[in-house]
Amino acid sequence: VQLQASGGGLVQAGGSLRLSCAASGRTFSNYNMVWFRQPPGEERDFVAAISWRGTNTYYADSVKGRFTISRDNAKNTMYLQMNSLKPEDTAIYYCAAKVSPGNWDHIASFTSWGQGTQVTVSS
Repeated sequence: VQLQASGGGLVQAGGSLRLSCAASGRTFSNYNMVWFRQPPGEERDFVAAISWRGTNTYYADSVKGRFTISRDNAKNTMYLQMNSLKPEDTAIYYCAAKVSPGNWDHIASFTSWGQGTQVTVSS
């Protein structure tokens, strides 16, 4: 499956953004989907995951209560609604897909990646 992330931008602290990840090429609903992020000079970290039917979601502690992951299988698209943004949320955000569930933070297990979208939160 091919993935394309979009929706990043510059926002003030406390603001909101919604990221999208559009899929093509394979049956989107076969895949579990995840958002990662990579701050400048740091490693890529798990943010949130959603199961193939959208019934189960998982979040990193740092974003719980502020971010919401969702998907629309009819539109082949996954979303990340980000509220109450903080400067430490500044990063390149990547979407990724895999068929097998679990091990959401195991980067090597993901078979498809989007190109990333920059999110910058100013203080």
